[in-house]
Amino acid sequence: MKKISILLVALSIISCKNTDKSDADLAKEATVDSLKIEYAKQRVIDSMNDAMVRQQQAQQKEVIVVNQAASTPQKKKWSGAAKGAVIGAGVGAVTGAIVSDKKGEGAVIGGLAGAGVGAGTGAIIDGKKKKD
Repeated sequence: MKKISILLVALSIISCKNTDKSDADLAKEATVDSLKIEYAKQRVIDSMNDAMVRQQQAQQKEVIVVNQAASTPQKKKWSGAAKGAVIGAGVGAVTGAIVSDKKGEGAVIGGLAGAGVGAGTGAIIDGKKKKD
């Protein structure tokens, strides 16, 4: 019986506590709860906006990469005739200078002859490449 009476006294003390909240406290809690909900909504909106910005930036980068690739000029390659003329002129000039008694005159004549032969040989090679 002692145990039951102690239990009843403890329950009555707990139940007599003032659990009523004032209207001001309830209003504060409602305000805090609504602010928490608004913050959560704003976080979702911000994250969606960030995702959209990242997606737009990725698309812009792709466009820039495509434009850069299209606008890059290609180097022009020398034709076989041009290469042959330059090589022939160099070899002809050296050979003419070595063989001739008049070094300057021999170099000029050898250079011109070598350029002509080299250009002709390069043109022949270019013609064969075009057929293939």
